[in-house]
Amino acid sequence: LEMVKKHCTAIVLAAGQGKRMGTKVHKQYLLLQDKPVLYYSLQTFQDSALIDEIYLVTGQGEESYCEEQIVRPYGFTKVTHIVEGGAERYNSVWNALKYVEDGYVFIHDGARPFISEEIIERAYEAVQSCNACVVGMPVKDTIKIADEEGYAKQTPDRKNVWMIQTPQTFSYALIYEAYEEMLKTEDTAITDDAMVLERIKGKKSKLIEGSYRNIKITTPEDLLIANVYLQHPE
Repeated sequence: LEMVKKHCTAIVLAAGQGKRMGTKVHKQYLLLQDKPVLYYSLQTFQDSALIDEIYLVTGQGEESYCEEQIVRPYGFTKVTHIVEGGAERYNSVWNALKYVEDGYVFIHDGARPFISEEIIERAYEAVQSCNACVVGMPVKDTIKIADEEGYAKQTPDRKNVWMIQTPQTFSYALIYEAYEEMLKTEDTAITDDAMVLERIKGKKSKLIEGSYRNIKITTPEDLLIANVYLQHPE
């Protein structure tokens, strides 16, 4: 593919409140084997030869906490910007996108500790040819679409149904433009970055395989599973 490597920025989102966890501490700061959840994805991006810099998006007023408790102690030298997040995920992404200059952006949930170098490489390879790709995995369960009354009305073919993960990787110009337009329309029912492209640009994102381990730490059960994964590396 391209002979010259483009600049790659990882935007790591750590502004979530983690309401479903039921703890006082936000989920990205909960400890997994003595290190905060957020440490693991930052370490993977830090170690990746493909990633040039990391923009860390924190909760409101948490920038200095992240700087002093996470970025400095663990030596994350690629973190060049610590940006305050917004009310919703898309505000947080936009706050970081405004500072990026060019190349490709890898937008990742800080609550997904098990991103791997292989996933980053697959995303980088795909984004070069299609400008927009999303990591995910085919679902293992049968999925039902419910109607308003809570009855199952439709069963999509399982092979066409994917659980979406992160990183979601885009050519910077494309995603910046889509976000800029979306914020003017105030279409706020947006839960991931690929949706912004779908809604605003009518552009599809390529689905590429992540890993069944690339889970998001959302509920207490997820912490139990994460500990097992750490004890049994792939």
